[in-house]
Amino acid sequence: MEDHLNKRDHTGVQDFVLLEDYTNPNAFIENLRKRFQEDLIYTYIGPVLVSVNPYHELDIYNAEVIKSYKNVNFYELPPHVFAIADASYRSMRGENRDQCILISGESGAGKTEASKKVLHYIAASNKDTKDVERVKDRLLESNPLLEAFGNAKTTRNDNSSRFGKYMDIQFDYKGAPVGGHILNYLLEKSRVIHQARGERNFHIFYQMLVGASPIMLKHLKLSSEPDKYFYLNQGDSSVLQTMDDQANWRHVQHSLDVLDFTQEEQKALFAIVATVLHLGNIEFGTEESKDDAKVTNIEHCDVISELLGCQEDALLAALQNRTIEAKGEKMKSPLTVDQALYARDALAKGIYDRLFTWIVHKVNASLSNRAKMKCSLMGLLDIYGFEIFEVNCFEQFCINYCNEKLQQLFIELTLKSEQEEYQREGIQWEPVQYFNNKIICDLIESKPLGVICVMDEECLRPGDTTDQTFLDKLSEMIGKHPHFISHSVADNSTRKTIQRDEFRLLHYAGDVTYNVKGFLDKNNDLLFRDLKEAMSETTNLITRECFPKDELNSKKRPDTAATQFKNSLSQLMEILMSKEPSYVRCIKPNDYKRAGQFDERIVHHQVKYLGLMENLRVRRAGFAYRRPYEVFLKRYKSLCPATWPNYPGEAKVGVQTLVSYLQYEENDYRMGKTKLFIRFPRVLFATEDAFQHRKHELATQVQAKYKCYRQRKVYLRMRVSAVIVQCHWRRFLAKRLLERRRWAAQVVRKFVKGFQYRNEPECDENRDFVKFTKMNYLKRLAQCAPKSVLDKSWLPAPKLLQKTSELLKTVCMRNLVLSYVKKISPSMKIQMEQKVVAERLFKGKKDSYMHSIKDHFVDSRLAAHHESHKNSLLATLKQSHENIKYCTYVTKYDRHGYKSRKRVLFLTDSTLFVVEEKDFKIKDRVPFSLINGIQTSSLMDGIFVIVIGNVEENGSKEELKQLERGDLILQSDHIIETLTKLVMISDKENVLKFATNNVINHDLASGKQGSIEFTKGDNYTVKKGKGGQLIVVDGSRSRLDCSDLHIGAVRTS
Repeated sequence: MEDHLNKRDHTGVQDFVLLEDYTNPNAFIENLRKRFQEDLIYTYIGPVLVSVNPYHELDIYNAEVIKSYKNVNFYELPPHVFAIADASYRSMRGENRDQCILISGESGAGKTEASKKVLHYIAASNKDTKDVERVKDRLLESNPLLEAFGNAKTTRNDNSSRFGKYMDIQFDYKGAPVGGHILNYLLEKSRVIHQARGERNFHIFYQMLVGASPIMLKHLKLSSEPDKYFYLNQGDSSVLQTMDDQANWRHVQHSLDVLDFTQEEQKALFAIVATVLHLGNIEFGTEESKDDAKVTNIEHCDVISELLGCQEDALLAALQNRTIEAKGEKMKSPLTVDQALYARDALAKGIYDRLFTWIVHKVNASLSNRAKMKCSLMGLLDIYGFEIFEVNCFEQFCINYCNEKLQQLFIELTLKSEQEEYQREGIQWEPVQYFNNKIICDLIESKPLGVICVMDEECLRPGDTTDQTFLDKLSEMIGKHPHFISHSVADNSTRKTIQRDEFRLLHYAGDVTYNVKGFLDKNNDLLFRDLKEAMSETTNLITRECFPKDELNSKKRPDTAATQFKNSLSQLMEILMSKEPSYVRCIKPNDYKRAGQFDERIVHHQVKYLGLMENLRVRRAGFAYRRPYEVFLKRYKSLCPATWPNYPGEAKVGVQTLVSYLQYEENDYRMGKTKLFIRFPRVLFATEDAFQHRKHELATQVQAKYKCYRQRKVYLRMRVSAVIVQCHWRRFLAKRLLERRRWAAQVVRKFVKGFQYRNEPECDENRDFVKFTKMNYLKRLAQCAPKSVLDKSWLPAPKLLQKTSELLKTVCMRNLVLSYVKKISPSMKIQMEQKVVAERLFKGKKDSYMHSIKDHFVDSRLAAHHESHKNSLLATLKQSHENIKYCTYVTKYDRHGYKSRKRVLFLTDSTLFVVEEKDFKIKDRVPFSLINGIQTSSLMDGIFVIVIGNVEENGSKEELKQLERGDLILQSDHIIETLTKLVMISDKENVLKFATNNVINHDLASGKQGSIEFTKGDNYTVKKGKGGQLIVVDGSRSRLDCSDLHIGAVRTS
């Protein structure tokens, strides 16, 4: 706890005992507010825990937090409900003393949640065995079941406990829970029949209507709409946003199964819950001229009779009549409508109250210790806090009476524990002045003048007794008591604040005004004998057990409700006095259940009636701070040179040396036997502030020493590591070198032997060598393989891979060819075909062939200015369905003297045309069918002769005329291209002939014969010889380009 003292200005102090202005309620509330705003909902008043409801979930209850609070000194960690639970648990185990934890506070302050957290901590603090797990499950599952039947929504709390609960948890000698027992107090059964606006009946009614299956509701004759039932629609608040009734219904069913409720018992239980709802819907009327009450909707009685298994006539008679016994005779007395309504409501309350008590007994049977061994006990009291409403009734009177008794016990036990600690430590006890509320407890419970006693007398007194006569008798008998005020005994100024049907008690927590309306009826809590008899005759196993027939035979009048509560409260006080108590005081920060909102007025009111200021004053009457010498010396020894870093002597002597050095004044502290007592918080704060300052100095020193130590340690470790690494590295290198050499020797030996056996079939001696040879050859081949189809080189293969090499070569070439072919375009393919034909025709046969290889063949060699003439010719040819396939410039040598003329050669689908160059006038038309041969020389000239023949006797005039003209003599600059095109288009590859002896004989006009002689020479010339023949010199000796030769020849000719 001391670790957080330096933050006290921001988050407040963790223990109110350390407040400087501890008598000021505003300082108390301001400390609560600071901590609440930081979500620090727990604060100590010494050993008492104050808890403020945050109204939202906080992550402070997980498994890690539970683990951190196990077996830890109470003040070592921040305040927490787990610290209270752990301290009680360790005290029970270590000192073998029974414990109890008292949780109190008003509705909505978080009492139920606090009790759940205590149970959760106890369940999580034990090792799981089969039996322990069974008990833990049942302890935890008892909560949702009792909440369903005993909790309800009020204007202040959506899950308000409307009964008091004390649970004893039984532990074996190992500290494991082995059983439990529950006592319940004062169930608010009036809520069964009436709820204020904005409130609800007990949760179980809504959970069953919303969560039960349609089959079950049909069996119980119920509707799923709560507003249809009188006992549920009075508060006009059936739907609750903060709770899931359907999910809670499933949880209740699970709890019933875990707690050993049989299916028959569960059916009987829910039948009773349905019976209460049907009872509320029974209505009464009167017959004409009679005041006797009659049930007007008998169908509800039929349903109740069916659910409880009783006679319908008996139930109907009990609701409409009352048996009176006078002078030994019994007679039926009809009830009025008001009396019948009272009887109906009394039956509903009685059934539900006894059902709740039966459930508690059933849970106790399930929690009972099967081993029957001696056990340690830890009690857990979750009971209503002090209540002050606008209208306070009988229930508030009982609740506030209970809180007066608990406050009396709290003050007595607190003073007792303080006094015992002072005596143990040898410190002189200083008497403490405090308000002793025993006078108020006596006012309520004493005989014969207590409020309860007077009320019981009025209930038993014959005659016409009313709530007003009860108030008058109170004013008469105890009107002079200093803590009692009524309208008749109050002074004039006070009388204005009290109605005639009210009285006021001056409680320790404040003045409470009670309205006496309903006091006698609720105290009497009478259930007519006829109704009891009807219930005892039922076949429902729960009602038959809750309404035993022995009760009907008893002539003794049962105790009143107030007397029963007083007796059970006295029993509770005895139980608590026999145990060592711990306290949890719960506070709600606002009336609207909103997170983060802190209403100082509401908190101030609760601080007052919880007696927290009184508790703080008692705690601070002596010394505000006390710690064992060992703990104090361990924390603050650094403040004194004599005790730092370690004190060799006893801790008490060391603390005395320390406080002397710190110059504590004599009245600031006392030295006990085992503890140091400090009177004023300012002394502790000054010591803590000095310690916080000293920590910085110590931290600097520790850092310096540690850094030096760490660096030297790192250096030494690095040096040792370097030496070790060097040794190991050298050893590793030597081993690796040895292994490599050994391996190398084996490899060399293996390959030498493999080389010797290389020509043998594969065996162990040459297997690796062969494998290496193959791999090496394949790697080299991958680098040296041909990259083009023109590359015919191939890496020579070893003898053993000859066949493989041939196969790989074939595959490689196929792949190269395939790749090359895939890349060839359609136009390139045509080029290839033409070049192949040219090769077949001219390779080795004509000298100019080699010069034509590099040039692409084209379909037209005409200049741009001749394209228009070509189009006109094309139009003419289309009339005869001819398409031009090829055209080029040629020189024609006529057949009358070899005179040269410039012409253009056209090849169509079926005809050869020779036209004038200027106007494209057709000069020669030779169908391919008339071509009998094509002759050219083997030299480098461009002369070729088209031999005309094959004219039939019935041929056309044009064909006969062409035959008479003789053969065509043409010269082309691109003779290889021209002849290849002509051969391919005319499909007359076999008519191409080469001149023999370099002489071509041909036909001239009019059937004459001519010849062309070819010779080699320096310049390319074509001329007529003296003998009338045509002489062609190819110019091959000048080694000029073939095309240039042709141009020169044309010009010469």
